[in-house]
Amino acid sequence: MLEFSIDQERCVQCGECASVCPMRVIAMADDGFPVIAQGRDELCLRCQHCLAVCPTAALSILGKDPDKSVPLDNLPSDAQMEQLIRGRRSVRSYKKEAVDPEVLERLLDVVSSAPTGKNNLQTRFTVVDDPAMMDRMRAAFMEGVRKGVAEGRATGPSSVFEDFLKLWDERGIDIIFRGAPHMIVASSPKQSPTPQADCLISLSYFELFANSLGLGTLWDGFAVWAMTTVAPELPAVLGIPEDHVVGYVMTFGTPDVTFRRAVQRDPLPVHRVSL
Repeated sequence: MLEFSIDQERCVQCGECASVCPMRVIAMADDGFPVIAQGRDELCLRCQHCLAVCPTAALSILGKDPDKSVPLDNLPSDAQMEQLIRGRRSVRSYKKEAVDPEVLERLLDVVSSAPTGKNNLQTRFTVVDDPAMMDRMRAAFMEGVRKGVAEGRATGPSSVFEDFLKLWDERGIDIIFRGAPHMIVASSPKQSPTPQADCLISLSYFELFANSLGLGTLWDGFAVWAMTTVAPELPAVLGIPEDHVVGYVMTFGTPDVTFRRAVQRDPLPVHRVSL
């Protein structure tokens, strides 16, 4: 059920909710108020565009109270967004302390707003939120790598994991996770419309909001490589469903390094289409 309702005392009958609906689920009734169009309720994407666009907060859908939505009248400036994006850095040095649980919960809650293909909302986060658990997970990864090396799965480019294992065994150096206190894995069902893209988008949102909270992050390609090639049993060890695509892995925590300015990069190549 869509649990669609209109507060007729608030509604100004502007029709914006019907106009913005991507599946034309909402129509304007003869009395001027919005209704669910006959036979179209199952087409609803549950995007809540209608709730978000209503100028008087008169519309409720999926049982949501529009008065509890975050207002969009205090957005960061373009300069603030540019500074955040340009200042993003890959952090490979972390303080050995846990992120405040309330901060982490807020971070995960906000990132749930990241878009997904056809609004399928099936991206799943597997989070290591305890540094002690992260240490155990780190050791489990290295044992997985050890097994993969022994069974001949660390060949060609993957042979670098032999070097990682040697550094771990001889000097306790953690190349894969760089000593991070936390890790998050984004996965999505293989049968969802856009599993890989959904994971990458969600982690991009995660990274930028984490940075705004003073946390450092790292897109951990070595961890992904280990999980998908050298030690493919690791996703199951982490409790990731078998029918999921492992989109990517990100480490995070309080950085033990301070970057004081953005780097200066050349513009990316741009091709402007002309027909």
